[in-house]
Amino acid sequence: MSTELQKPQTAVTAPSGHRMPGRESADRKQVTQGRWAYTLLTPTLVLLAVVIIYPVVNAIIMSFQKDSGLDPATGFFSEGGPAGVDNYTHWILQQCGGAACPPGTLGAQFWNSMATTFFFTIVTVALETVLGFWMAVIMARTFRGRSLIRAAVLVPWAIPTAVTAKLWFFIFAFEGIANKLFNTQILWTGSEWPAKWAIVISDVWKTTPFMALLILAGLQLIPDEVYEAAKVDGASAWQRFTQITLPLVKPALMVAILFRVLDALRMYDLPAIMTAGANNTSTLSILVVDQIRQGFNTAAALSTITFIVIFLVAFIFVRFLGANAVAAAGTGKAK
Repeated sequence: MSTELQKPQTAVTAPSGHRMPGRESADRKQVTQGRWAYTLLTPTLVLLAVVIIYPVVNAIIMSFQKDSGLDPATGFFSEGGPAGVDNYTHWILQQCGGAACPPGTLGAQFWNSMATTFFFTIVTVALETVLGFWMAVIMARTFRGRSLIRAAVLVPWAIPTAVTAKLWFFIFAFEGIANKLFNTQILWTGSEWPAKWAIVISDVWKTTPFMALLILAGLQLIPDEVYEAAKVDGASAWQRFTQITLPLVKPALMVAILFRVLDALRMYDLPAIMTAGANNTSTLSILVVDQIRQGFNTAAALSTITFIVIFLVAFIFVRFLGANAVAAAGTGKAK
């Protein structure tokens, strides 16, 4: 009996120092798949390098070069040349000497645009998060016509930003619907704060559906059994919201906020079309486009500064504010 049981074992045992035929076939298949993966990914990586990496590197190189033009010191045409960090210091410290930048200088324009950009980012993202969460909670419920409501919510987000800006430009005109509706005579785009709030309202109207859809995706991942168990335990609606909904929807919420913050920091279309950057509504993106008309190299320095600001904000969100919770959700370590 023992001899018969040992026969199958000796039949499949490979000699010492030799690989089994099945194992060699699996290894060859794995190597072939790896080669195919690299072959298929190479065109994409090359395209990304051409479209993304090359322009970024070229912009950084340009930012350390002088712009061609008349040299104010000599009155002769200058071909440019190395500028060191002068293009950067002109934006941040130009004619400031450690004090407040005089109005009209590049430094004053930069810091005003920086403040305006962060104002739009903080206010719009805060309003869009609150309204988007409220809309997502409503759309997550079961009621007749829910599909129609979800489709209607997408309409503002589907409209191109340029069309949205022109639409709200007419709404906030002196003879527009806003003044007619509230019986006011406000020149919305003619002074600083009305113009800023007109841009905020326009951006909130357009991008709140984006926040709502991302938050809705997170809400639909929460099992109904969790809420039913909480109700059985006597938890109130507020307790269910703070102890169940908010913690479980946090990964989707943080990612939605991160996307909107990065998008708001690059805001260009709405203020450019509605106010052309006048009345202290110029953002960093508008300032970059305006500077291109003056010189590509100084504009490259400004765009590099803008890139660094956006990168730092994204890093803070991912590293310290839990925007990487989606990656940790699968391991149960989301903060």
